[in-house]
Amino acid sequence: MLSLLLATLKRFAAIAWRAYVPAPGQPHPSRKRRLVMTLFLPLFALVQGLHWLGLLLDELLFPGYRRVQIREPLFVLGVPRSGTTYLHQVLAQDARYTTFHAWECLFALSISARYVWLGLARLDALLGRPGARLIGWLERHAFSGLDAVHPMRLDTPEEDYFALMPALACFILVLPLAHAESIWHLGTFDRDLPEPERRRLLAFYRGCLQRHLYVHGPDKRLLSKNAAFAPLAGSLVAEFPDARFILCLREPERTLPSQLSSIQSGLALFDSLSVAPDLPERLSAQLGFYYRHLEQVFAALPESRCAWVTMQTLNSDLGTTLERVHAQLGLELSDDFRRILRLETERSRRYRSGHDYRPEHFGPNIQHIVAELGALYVRLAARAIQAPEPSLEPDATC
Repeated sequence: MLSLLLATLKRFAAIAWRAYVPAPGQPHPSRKRRLVMTLFLPLFALVQGLHWLGLLLDELLFPGYRRVQIREPLFVLGVPRSGTTYLHQVLAQDARYTTFHAWECLFALSISARYVWLGLARLDALLGRPGARLIGWLERHAFSGLDAVHPMRLDTPEEDYFALMPALACFILVLPLAHAESIWHLGTFDRDLPEPERRRLLAFYRGCLQRHLYVHGPDKRLLSKNAAFAPLAGSLVAEFPDARFILCLREPERTLPSQLSSIQSGLALFDSLSVAPDLPERLSAQLGFYYRHLEQVFAALPESRCAWVTMQTLNSDLGTTLERVHAQLGLELSDDFRRILRLETERSRRYRSGHDYRPEHFGPNIQHIVAELGALYVRLAARAIQAPEPSLEPDATC
């Protein structure tokens, strides 16, 4: 861990320097971007420094976490904007699973920090929950604008790729750090990262999962959802040989515009296009890598370890689809979770997304990439679990 910390400090210093002094031939940041980065970089360094402090304390106070076994974890992967978030939130209601929540990802990656926050929560409960009410008010005002794109509250299940943030290995950092090629390489992790670096990051990630199980119960089954982990698919299959995978798909003509639309506010905040004017094109090409890499990695994996689902099938009949997924992967469905599935199926049929975007807004280059991916999507969707055909028999009550 110490070697990764030192390597991260060196990389952060280089990235911070290039935020103001670009490499020869690279665009210069705008005045707005320099101002925003002057505020962002120290705050980011402080938060990640606190994470590292907690992780190092864990080595002294809770060394037993390293003996925790991660048994048959379930990973939800796929392309971005393909229903992975909703599927994750449904599966997380199964009491046999444990998964990261937003507050843990953002403030308590370490065991030490989690015990501090859990202790404060218990104290707050004894005092009548004034802190919880304040946090609820802040959430309603701070996060409500994200509801149409990615609903988020501190107690909701969240992607554990945030655990890689202290190591500067979380791809969402491409929004503020679009000038850093090392961040872009995360988007093609299995292909472009040197093997020693991949091993270090995977060992760090495994340690974060072990910490989570140490706090929440080693007997639990780990549930992990990360659309941004499609580039790590091969590494995850090798690192967790008993893992199961659910792979979510969506038509490229819907996936790519939705993804680009969802990050517009982040691009505007950091004025990322001033230093990476080709960012939409790079993200689009990277999405193509996601589709192709998922196909390559899971082509040889037996059906008992991976199940493909489309967003359309999840929306049309969530309950039946997940029953078939569980059967294919050899996962037991409890009676309690069957009841939850019936309720969620009804909700999903009534749901209408408030995320508004138009494919034609993103230019001919994007549309060209979408057209190239169409045949690949059809090939992958043919492997997916299909929704049941509607009954052709007349209704007995008619």
